[in-house]
Amino acid sequence: MAHESTPQYHIFEMDLTADEARRRAEFFAAMGPTWDPVAAMQGEDEAYRMLYSGLDDHQQQIYDRLVAAGVLPPDLGGARASD
Repeated sequence: MAHESTPQYHIFEMDLTADEARRRAEFFAAMGPTWDPVAAMQGEDEAYRMLYSGLDDHQQQIYDRLVAAGVLPPDLGGARASD
């Protein structure tokens, strides 16, 4: 398909590369020099383990089905309360 402006359609192109670089720079500046992305990810993983720990049998079956379907990664679940 040719990309040409016509009386009915006008091509509008925008390069967002510079804007994305600015956005990322602003994000890191806002996080400050003490922000530790590895610690943040570890904290998030721990929160997921807590969320999916202590499931009852029915909840565990649903969790297992979601893992099998690829919706959730298999390492989110913590130890079950009955384990």
